[in-house]
Amino acid sequence: MYLEKKNLRVLVVGCGNMGSSHATAYHTLDGFEICGLVSTSNSKVVLNEKLGGNYPLFSDYEQALKTTAPDAVCISTYPDTHEAFAIRAMEHGCHVFIEKPLADSIEGAERVAEAAKKFGKKLLIGYILRYHPSWQKFIELSAQMGKPLVMRMNLNQQSQGAKWTVHRNLLKSLSPIVDCGVHYIDVMCQMTRSKPVQVSAIGARLTDDIHRDSYNYGQLQIRFEDGSVGWYESGWGPMISETAFFIKDVIGPKGSVSIVAKDAGSAGKSDSIAAHTKTESIKVHYADLDSHDRFAKQDTWIDLTDEPDHQELCNREQRYFLKSIRENIDLANSTNDAINSLKIAFACDESVKTGKMIMLSLA
Repeated sequence: MYLEKKNLRVLVVGCGNMGSSHATAYHTLDGFEICGLVSTSNSKVVLNEKLGGNYPLFSDYEQALKTTAPDAVCISTYPDTHEAFAIRAMEHGCHVFIEKPLADSIEGAERVAEAAKKFGKKLLIGYILRYHPSWQKFIELSAQMGKPLVMRMNLNQQSQGAKWTVHRNLLKSLSPIVDCGVHYIDVMCQMTRSKPVQVSAIGARLTDDIHRDSYNYGQLQIRFEDGSVGWYESGWGPMISETAFFIKDVIGPKGSVSIVAKDAGSAGKSDSIAAHTKTESIKVHYADLDSHDRFAKQDTWIDLTDEPDHQELCNREQRYFLKSIRENIDLANSTNDAINSLKIAFACDESVKTGKMIMLSLA
């Protein structure tokens, strides 16, 4: 347990988009102190200059751990390093905040979770939508639509330049429907609170820029025990269409709820990290009919008074990370949810590669 006035000393590993946002949170929020920035590229220098240029810089993770002796490690590197970096941090006595996905395999994710138990350390995975009040509202309203639910979601990203470089690097270890899909699979599971029983998925390799076994477009379908169904679509690359790239709908017997992000969903915004979490407004449609089979109730619009931007969402994640350490909050359920959403995503990946429907067996 840390005393209330003691700063949590954090080693930031990975200084790209998400690493930079988390480092900014540690730099500006009370209760944190950055003890070092780690990356194998120049990104740590750029980030250090952005934050004032006063933090120790490291290219070697192991050296950084030994030199700084942090209380916690923030891991925002590519997924193929997550497992090893997280377990090493815990072996050094550190709590871990780690970007999704938890690891690049189910077995790796389970080993990270076991290490957190073994060493008695907090493990928080960056499921950023769980900290967004508007997405929480979206999930809450879905419960008013009855069962079964039909959930329609996508996030296609037309990328070029540095963004396409990031996507190409991600595609070396994970497909879009795994890397991004875990967020929306998690949302679907929260909406239904039902057991996923079956998945199927399709994918396509739309460029020779990636390995022949990779695919940069995918679409998955999930069937739940209560009869609910959901689909999610995700594609990365310079060829991806920006028409209807931002769809967030849930339909039930009593009506539908839709996130309508007019600005975030406009052309030219599909590769904007800041736009991916924006909601702007929620439209609620009611299926009730009158005696003439006309709609008995008008659609309603919910103005979202608390619409945090991407940086504020990262701030909220880190405040909760600090709270979980200081108040010894049990994070086992959120870790189990993260592992289950990853299991579903990898089952979808298997479906793409085998062309078969996959039956699920989740706890």
